[in-house]
Amino acid sequence: MSDTEFAPRYPVIPGDFTTVEFGPTPSQTVGPYLHIGLPWPDGSDVVAPGTEGAITVTVTVIDGGRNTVPDGLIEIWQANRDGVFEHPDDPRPQTDPAFRGFGRCPLDATGTARFTTVKPGAITVGDGSDQAPHLNVSVFARGMLDRSITRLYFPDEQAANATDPVLSALPENQRHKLIAATTEEGYHLDIVLQDADPDGAETPFFYL
Repeated sequence: MSDTEFAPRYPVIPGDFTTVEFGPTPSQTVGPYLHIGLPWPDGSDVVAPGTEGAITVTVTVIDGGRNTVPDGLIEIWQANRDGVFEHPDDPRPQTDPAFRGFGRCPLDATGTARFTTVKPGAITVGDGSDQAPHLNVSVFARGMLDRSITRLYFPDEQAANATDPVLSALPENQRHKLIAATTEEGYHLDIVLQDADPDGAETPFFYL
């Protein structure tokens, strides 16, 4: 019989947890990380070094106490500059053989991840409408039971941002939180994980 002192947080169906020799595996947080589990073959390079038009995108993660988070991980996934994804579900021909489409980077001591990539093109969805150029961003950090997913939009795409269906679904006073700032190297976005004020600094997240 399992030790019911450590029963799961959700209601237990009689006959499962209470009648078997061991109960459900408890959930665990997604961090902190051992560095041996972090490497990705291409790391934070979404495009090959020296790619024409390459930019640097930085993301800084901030917790509810307004402190940067140094022991997390950022993943980005994006279309190429023609709006084509490097993925089997995208049947369109890949126009840039050096484009990888995915990057993974641990946060440094300042809570920042740095990626080398290209600015994506607009993405045409099933109904024929376009989504503005954006990066899909996943945040993994200590104390989180699952990743948090958000987007990074570009400040120089005002017309496309104004009609983007995902950005438009957010309250108007929240949309600016997903729009990156321009830097000398490219773009930067602060991601705030938590804020007690619903109209505060917390970044909008999307749940799949």
